[in-house]
Amino acid sequence: MSKFLKAEYKELSPYVPGEQPKDRAYVKLNTNESPFPPSPFALKLLRESAEGNNLYPDPEYTAIRNVAAEKLGVGKENVLFTNGSDEALSFAYAAYCAGKTAVFADITYGFYEVFADFYGAKKKIIPLKKDFTLCVNDYKNAGGTVFIANPNAPTGLLLTTEEIETVLKGNPDNVVVVDEAYIDFGGQSAVPLIKKYDNLIVVRTFSKSRSLAGIRLGMAIADEKLIKDLKLVKYSTNPYNVSGAGVYAGIGALLDEEYFLFTCAKIIANREKMKKELARQGFSVTDSAANFVFAKRDGISGEKLYLALKEKGVLVRYFNKRGIEDYVRITVGNDEEVNALLTATGEIVKEKL
Repeated sequence: MSKFLKAEYKELSPYVPGEQPKDRAYVKLNTNESPFPPSPFALKLLRESAEGNNLYPDPEYTAIRNVAAEKLGVGKENVLFTNGSDEALSFAYAAYCAGKTAVFADITYGFYEVFADFYGAKKKIIPLKKDFTLCVNDYKNAGGTVFIANPNAPTGLLLTTEEIETVLKGNPDNVVVVDEAYIDFGGQSAVPLIKKYDNLIVVRTFSKSRSLAGIRLGMAIADEKLIKDLKLVKYSTNPYNVSGAGVYAGIGALLDEEYFLFTCAKIIANREKMKKELARQGFSVTDSAANFVFAKRDGISGEKLYLALKEKGVLVRYFNKRGIEDYVRITVGNDEEVNALLTATGEIVKEKL
C-alpha cells in the first residue's frame, strides 16, 4: 500500500473471493455459480444489445424495472437495479450504517463485516445457535440496520417469512435488509412484505438462479421512500451502474420462466442427492435450502478435506473461521460435477480413515 492511502483503509480486511486457479482443469464447486449457461432468450437479447453499446444505458433502467415489477407483483417505484447484489448491499450500508450500527450474525455472508468496516459502522454481531440456526428474538430492538441472509451463507439454513416478519415488527425504527441471493432454491421470498413494512429492503441477485454471475446484475426491492434513499447513493456515486448489455440479459432471464424453473428444479434435485450421498458416506450436512451444501466429516478437518478435494481436481470453499473450521461449502453442480464430487469424497473417506 502507498503512503497516500487513507489511514483507516490500511486496517481493512477486504472480502476474499473464491479462488480461481489456472494450474489445471478443476470441477469448480467453490463460488456458488449456476452450473447452467444463461437462458437461450437471455443470450439472444444479449447479442441484440451489442450495437447499442456506443450509448449510455437509461440510468433509470425503466425497461427492466417494468419487467421485474410485474414479475414481483410490486410497483416499478419499488425496484432499483444494481451492479450485482453486493452493490445494493453497499448502497444500504452507505445510506443507513455509515457512522451508525450494522447488525448481523457471526456466521453469515462475509461482506457484511467488510462493508461495516469500510463505511465506519459499529458492528453488533449476534451469534447463531450451536446448530447454526438464527434466533429471530435476538434481533428485536437491534439498535441498528439489520442484515439477514436468507437462506444464510454458508450454512444454507432458511428462515420462514413469519420469522422475518418477527424481525421487522421488532425493529420499527431500524431498516431490515433481507439478502435473498439463494431464495429461489427452496424458500419463500419476503418481497410481498414490503407492502406491509416500510423498513424492509429485499436484495436479490441474477448470479445464482438466473445464471448471470458474469453479467453482474442485482436489485433492491423496498418501499418507495427507501428506494429513493438508495437512488440518492447511486446517483452520488455511479449513475450508470448497470451496463446496457446487463439490462438486456436480465430482461431475457426474467422472461424465460420455463428455463428458470427447469434449472432451479435440477439444482434442487442435485442438492438433495448430494445431501443423501454425503450422509451415506458419513458426513454431517446442514439442511441447506440454497444451491450449495455445508458439510463436515468426523476425522477429517475442513482444511484437510478442502486440500484433499483440490488435489483430486475438485474445488470447494473452506472458511478458516471459528465455529465452522471443520466444514466445507460445496456448490451444487450439474450431474457430471456432482458425481465427480461424490466419487472424490468417497475416496478421501477411505484414504483418511
